[in-house]
Amino acid sequence: MSRPPTFTPPPCARARTLATRRGRFAVLDARPSGEPHGTVLMLPGFSGSKEDFVALLEPLAEAGYRTVAVDGRGQYETDGPDTQEAYTRAELAADVLAQAAALDTPVHLLGHSLGGQISRAAVLLDRDPFRSLTLMSSGPAEVTPGQRERIKLLSDTLAVMTMAQVWDLMRTMEPPADVSTPGHDAALRERWIRTSPAQLVATGAQLSAEPDRVAELAGVQRLPLHVISGERDDVWPVPLLDAMARRLGARRTVVAGAEHSPNTDRPAETAAALADFWDSLY
Repeated sequence: MSRPPTFTPPPCARARTLATRRGRFAVLDARPSGEPHGTVLMLPGFSGSKEDFVALLEPLAEAGYRTVAVDGRGQYETDGPDTQEAYTRAELAADVLAQAAALDTPVHLLGHSLGGQISRAAVLLDRDPFRSLTLMSSGPAEVTPGQRERIKLLSDTLAVMTMAQVWDLMRTMEPPADVSTPGHDAALRERWIRTSPAQLVATGAQLSAEPDRVAELAGVQRLPLHVISGERDDVWPVPLLDAMARRLGARRTVVAGAEHSPNTDRPAETAAALADFWDSLY
């Protein structure tokens, strides 16, 4: 589970809903003080939310970028159906295309972990809405065997326990690392409780069986690509991400001192690398 340092957006951002042809999505919408250089759409990972990008919003606004971080269907503050069929990769990719259309401008698409694989599927459906694609800690195919075991355990547990019961069990097994921030663990719990279990089971199965679509993505014409990660990753090994970037002909960034979530581990360095990539495209 990703753990954003705070759920409170900076002054440059506001929480709102984005109305699209496929429904309404909860977003954090951060804007620069002047005319933006470009617009960024950010998709969170497995069990994550738009708050995973809070620490990036202010530095990206200062760099001149409007950033819209979204809760996908069934994630935190965006409602979703109770059936797993509603969360197929094609359905989630179509949501991304609807979000991009609602922003009414070509967007730099960024997906973290699961969000990266959903982003890839969206681009393969329709490349036109996107100025670029950044895959953040998101690999070419299925996650590692250890992660597949954890996903299966979670799915089996969700079949017999409520989200609240699963949270209590997880906290028994792994107490919060930082109890000094008042209300932080309560916010993480609320996010977990409000996430759809059907979404978790469906997307967990996808992460465990995702095919390698790197060659398809490499064949998308004139789409600038960026692969960014920490220097350690237990979901997709860093050498695998290195090889994927070479296969894609993509820019490659490794954020020192970061692990699977450079957006929360080293946000200033991550934001600088992202802005530098996007700046290079103008």
